[in-house]
Formats: sequence, C-alpha cells, structure tokens
Amino acid sequence: TPSELTRSLERSFSSSFSNAMEKIVEFSSSSLTEVPVGSQSKGGPLILRNKSPRWHEQLQCWCLNFRGRVTVASVKNFQLVANKEPSPPVTQSDPDKVILQFGKIGKDIFTMDYCYPLSVFQAFAICLSSFDAKLACE
Repeated sequence: TPSELTRSLERSFSSSFSNAMEKIVEFSSSSLTEVPVGSQSKGGPLILRNKSPRWHEQLQCWCLNFRGRVTVASVKNFQLVANKEPSPPVTQSDPDKVILQFGKIGKDIFTMDYCYPLSVFQAFAICLSSFDAKLACE
C-alpha cells in the first residue's frame, strides 16, 4: 500500500542519512591546521598569486598549461598557486601546484577546478569576482 511504501522509504532514507552524517562527523573531526599545505602549514593565512605564464616559441605568445581543461583563449582564464615565502626561483622540474584554475571552454561556458585548502564556496567566489573587472573585455 502507499502508506507502507512511504514508511519504508522514510526508514531507508533516515538510516542512510544518519550513516552519512556519522561519516561527515568522523571526517570533519580533524583540524584544518593538522594537514600541511606547503609553507602555509603553520595555520597562517594562505596567500594566493597568479601563476606566471610561460613564453611559447611556436605560438609566439604567453601560455598557461591547463592540461586540456580549458580550450578557449580568454582574458578571464587564470590559475592560482600558493605564494611561497621567500619566493624560490621556479624551475621546470619544480612547477607550482595549482590550487584553483578557471577558464573558458565555450561561448559563455567556463570550467573551475580547485583543491584543498579552498572550499567550493571560496573557489566559486574567487572565480565570480574575476568577472567584475573583465565584463567588457571580450
């Protein structure tokens, strides 16, 4: 009957929800400062900077390597890396770890990739704020 089905679904969802909440509580029990992030592991603020582009001899332009995730050239494309104090010289064998990248993949379509220590909210807010000064650039 419909009422039995409803009760069965409620029991199923409530037990699944409580199991999921237990896993979330277990996961969130560690402090963010316990997980080291490069030179920022001391609990201080994470300072981000734009990754510097490299000169591409064949194309005769400055380029960033988005590893195939960004397919359309745009002034809105960017990559952010953690600022290291003091800044060591960047070598080809020691590339910066990209924490956030944002780029155009089609007309009015963009992609955003991020990783810890940024949350999805922080990453989205940074990407959204990048549109403010660049609305009429394309």
